[in-house]
Parts: sequence; C-alpha cells; structure tokens
Amino acid sequence: MSELARFDEDDAVKFIRAALPDDVNSRISDDDVLYVIDTIWDWYEKNGYLDINADITDEEELKTDELTAYVAKELRRAGELDITRDELEDIIKAELQYEESIEEF
Repeated sequence: MSELARFDEDDAVKFIRAALPDDVNSRISDDDVLYVIDTIWDWYEKNGYLDINADITDEEELKTDELTAYVAKELRRAGELDITRDELEDIIKAELQYEESIEEF
C-alpha cells in the first residue's frame, strides 16, 4: 500500500487539532485545517514530491521554510484564515508529524 493511500484527511485534521492550542482551535474550523492541508499538497505537487519517479535525496529533504512561505502566500492571496505565521507553522508541523506517523506503519 502506498503512503498516499494511507493518508486520511479526517485523521489528519484530528491529529493536527490535537497538536494545536485551544485558542487556535477555537478560531479555526476543520475546513480551515483542510485548506492548509490541501495547500501543502499543492506545494508538494508543484515541487515534484508526488512524482512516482521522484528520488528525493537527503540534500533535497523537504524545505519547510519554503513550504511555509508558499502556504502563507496562498492563504493571503485567497483571503483565507486569519492566523499568525507562528500558528501556521504549528499547523504545518503537525501535518508533517501526521505524515511521519503514518509512514511508521
């Protein structure tokens, strides 16, 4: 089974929400979290991380700074989510941790 087949958006949202502080959770919806997830995966696609033939080396590891900048730019452009950069980074880190957790199985 491929890693993509194991990714479950509902589980990802639950995982991310569990990692966020209550004040952030009270201000954002599940749809907001899903929007961030979708934007992360858009970035993956644009940067070749979803290419089946991708051979990502250690030197080409995920560039979280670039990912965060891309997601922040897309959120501003779309007028979505009124959150701070730190809160966005927390959501992205939690999403990446979710991905790592499903790779362990």
